[in-house]
Amino acid sequence: MKKKEWQQLKNKPLAELQKKLEGEQDRLWQLRTDLASGKVKNVREIRLAKKTIAQLLTVINQLSQTK
Repeated sequence: MKKKEWQQLKNKPLAELQKKLEGEQDRLWQLRTDLASGKVKNVREIRLAKKTIAQLLTVINQLSQTK
């Protein structure tokens, strides 16, 4: 995630971040099931989804601690 995107995430409301987190978790679940069935050709997408989830959780935790 680029620095500009990171700053944009910090400015979003908590509810929107949680909604985006749920979407990424659903995407990761879908990628894992597709991998098991042999549909995924780019395995790196799983790593990127996990990284995005971790970054979203970090921002959510930072925002919840400051409030």
